Amino acid sequence: MISFLVDKELRVEQHPDPNMTVLNYLRQQLGKTGTKEGCASGDCGACTVVLGELDGDQIRYKSINACLTFISTLNGKQLITVEDLKQGDQLHPAQQAMVDNHASQCGFCTPGIVMSMFALGKNIGQPDKEEINEALAGNLCRCTGYRPIIEAAEKMYAVTTPDRFAIEQQQTIAQLRKIQPQQQAELSNGHKKSFNPTTLTELSTLLEQYPDARMVAGGTDLALEVTQFHRPIDTLIYIGEIAALKQIELSETAITIGAAASLTDCYDALNHDYPDLGALLHRFASLQIRNQGTLGGNIGNASPIGDSPPALIALNAKVVLRKQNQSRTLDLQDYFLDYKRTAQQPGEFIEKVIVPRASDNGEFRCYKISKRLDDDISAVLGCFNLQIHQGIVESARIAFGGMAAIPKRATACEQALTGAPWNMATIETAKQALLQDFSPISDFRASQAYRTQVATNLLTRYFIELETPDVTTRVTAYV
Repeated sequence: MISFLVDKELRVEQHPDPNMTVLNYLRQQLGKTGTKEGCASGDCGACTVVLGELDGDQIRYKSINACLTFISTLNGKQLITVEDLKQGDQLHPAQQAMVDNHASQCGFCTPGIVMSMFALGKNIGQPDKEEINEALAGNLCRCTGYRPIIEAAEKMYAVTTPDRFAIEQQQTIAQLRKIQPQQQAELSNGHKKSFNPTTLTELSTLLEQYPDARMVAGGTDLALEVTQFHRPIDTLIYIGEIAALKQIELSETAITIGAAASLTDCYDALNHDYPDLGALLHRFASLQIRNQGTLGGNIGNASPIGDSPPALIALNAKVVLRKQNQSRTLDLQDYFLDYKRTAQQPGEFIEKVIVPRASDNGEFRCYKISKRLDDDISAVLGCFNLQIHQGIVESARIAFGGMAAIPKRATACEQALTGAPWNMATIETAKQALLQDFSPISDFRASQAYRTQVATNLLTRYFIELETPDVTTRVTAYV
């Protein structure tokens, strides 16, 4: 049984299909059809809704894709849809701003845009242009054009009168406190089941009992098996209620990130030490996806084009795997064995990721090459982490995504650089060595020749950026 709020209404569910998405629950069970299905893959934003979660004595609002969210993940939260925004006979400021700025035409995408604007305004208040662009990057509109939408976001809180969510905040907090998970929840429709463990011990026990169960944190990739490939999942284990897996801890030597910490929550810690990694995270899909997707999930998915693994490998990150009360630590590069195959054993799960703190003489850069700047998958992702002292390369860690069946280090290139003088002649030698490291495939994102050329060019770019910092452009490259 799970309990959650739909706006202010308490909902208690025990026997729904655990594979049901929030989108289908809203439309089919509650008759709330304002939330639309555009792509069923988290790309268009038409299904955007907002979750309210307790964060100390406040409510934290985040936009999510309802099409990729399983109903079990609502436990203990508040679900807000476009139908809930209207205040009596008055539109919510986010809705009224869309009207006033003529920011809607066919209207299909409008509810999702309004919900993204609502979350933005609740979290930031008076956002700047960059914050508006980030919040709306996951909402596609084919007919209006984005200028009036952006203008609406700029003007939605010109009226400073608090909305009803602010007025009713303490009442909502009291309601949420009453339904916070205290024990493991379970859903079952007789054929499929899902569990919401609250401790690492409960999770370990479930994995022993259900070795074929699928773990879900954000579900932004796993849900596609249901929504796109129509493959039912018999047993789901939602790990988002395990506090230990959501912690982010900073010490003098390491940033330790729980496997279920969202990419949004990871940003501040990682961006402080590694601005290029922070910039990369800003280009990781959309804000809705980053609000749900996790660093542990991006690693465990074992995709050869996942954004975070190459960067983390270049930073010499480690992954902690746990089974029952036993843990083991692997260099992240050793976690990936072959395409979609990892060193994770049955019953094990990723507990945390350990990233070394930045050193004074380290030079870390990463470059994502994709067809679109925002909300796109990498064709090539190159990450470089060199230590250079008095004109000599003391150490080199270079990793690529999109160049092999796994995220992989360029060991021959590293060897050509290490101990050599830091000059263009060394770079040319290292580029030739890089050709020995990879034999990429051709697919619809890029040809083998293109990937090879880009990978070597990125090494030249890295050299130029370090030698002439004024031309640094971070990870904004795209084709």
